[in-house]
Amino acid sequence: MLMPDLRVLIVADDPLVRTGLATLLAQPPGCTVVGQMAGEADVLVELHRYHPDIVVWDFGWESAFRSRPPRHSTPPEQSGATTDLEHLVDIREAGQAVVVLLADVTDALAVWTAGVRGLLLRDVDVATLAIALPAVAQGLVVLDATLALALFPLRQLQPASPVEALTPRELEVLQLLAEGLPNKAIANCLHISEHTVKFHVNALLGKLGAQSRTEAVVRATRLGLLLL
Repeated sequence: MLMPDLRVLIVADDPLVRTGLATLLAQPPGCTVVGQMAGEADVLVELHRYHPDIVVWDFGWESAFRSRPPRHSTPPEQSGATTDLEHLVDIREAGQAVVVLLADVTDALAVWTAGVRGLLLRDVDVATLAIALPAVAQGLVVLDATLALALFPLRQLQPASPVEALTPRELEVLQLLAEGLPNKAIANCLHISEHTVKFHVNALLGKLGAQSRTEAVVRATRLGLLLL
């Protein structure tokens, strides 16, 4: 039985960016762009209209803290102008998965605090984006390595190798973890059981001194064990 395509809603202020993202996401199989909108539109209304599985929001080059101008000639103090971050909180409270594209690390912490669990840089390639979208839609966390390091500074990480060297199989599992794949998908890719995947993940956490899969990926990237 074929899985239905992932329904994607694109949000970006620049119409050229919206068109570009829609064109890029038309290339990989499994994605269908169901709508495009500017950030100043009422995002909750558009969610109800399009029923997307995931929102891709390009924050452009400006700060996420910018306020949207009022739609009418209402004085600023009475306009109820809303920032993009407040819109993201609304999306989170609506239970909608979202991936935000950022220019740099400047707003990473604020966007993460708003509840976004998919953060990538704007120069992400289409292959990575195509992997990230279904992962985030399924409830996984997907972070660009640069943004992850900004969010989770490795205060206790020594600039040395892990306690034990990683085996070739552990390196394969680590790479798939970095792509945001769940254990079942990793098992399918490597033609091993989920139980074996769990064993390798636990071994990775121990060797890297990490408390979570995300931290393991961040530490491995810092140690040069991953190329993202």
